[in-house]
Amino acid sequence: MIVLIKGAGDLATGVAHRLKRCGFDIVMTEISEPTTVRRTVAFSQAVYDNTVEVEGIKAILVSKMEEINKVVKEGNIPVIVDEKAKIIKDLNPDVVVDAIIAKDNLGTKITDAPIVIALGPGFTAGFDCHCIVETQRGHYLGKVIYSGSAIPNTGVPGDIGGYTSERIIRAISDGKIIPVSKIGDYVEKGDIVAYVDGIPILAEISGIVRGMLQKDVNVFRGMKSGDIDPRCEKNHCFTISDKARSIGGGVLEAILYLKSML
Repeated sequence: MIVLIKGAGDLATGVAHRLKRCGFDIVMTEISEPTTVRRTVAFSQAVYDNTVEVEGIKAILVSKMEEINKVVKEGNIPVIVDEKAKIIKDLNPDVVVDAIIAKDNLGTKITDAPIVIALGPGFTAGFDCHCIVETQRGHYLGKVIYSGSAIPNTGVPGDIGGYTSERIIRAISDGKIIPVSKIGDYVEKGDIVAYVDGIPILAEISGIVRGMLQKDVNVFRGMKSGDIDPRCEKNHCFTISDKARSIGGGVLEAILYLKSML
């Protein structure tokens, strides 16, 4: 089966990794300037670096259908810059997974493939997709929803180590971000972790920098640009998260269940 995953951020990567391990052929789409903060565990990084490997699985940037077929045949994951996922028409996938995590539907239709799965809020199962996988941390994370919608976006990040909004690194103004701290660095509360047009961004808590945008990425005031993990487990910066694995398991369940119903 061919699975097209729209988006190649860290959560989408968790989904792709699990499905690839289970024998599915994966193709991923991305925008021209990805804004994934957890880029050490995101196949979206291929857009900047051409190739990226996450926990033993490699993704390669491609630009046309012939390259997609070649990369898939070699056992890797092709990533193509295709914001509107126009490749769907030529690829004719068995499954489409909307993993953009935009908190809204940016164009996914239930007719895009025999099985269409969406992640998180902004969709209605049975209307614009066949099912939804819950993305909010907590009791229902990873649950497959076949009727209705996911929990609405609260605007508050999930609790990690007793911190929510404080652990997020946000742009202080519009401009280009220049990181000071690298992913995996330990920082203290009050340390400068990045600059935007010369204006410093300070850490609001102490911990390990788990995510940070690519240098010179365009940001706007208040935009999520990184995150700090108070648990201080450096290995977490370079491995797929519990949240991404849970969502990946939900997508796998949904595919197998819906396939049996076709």
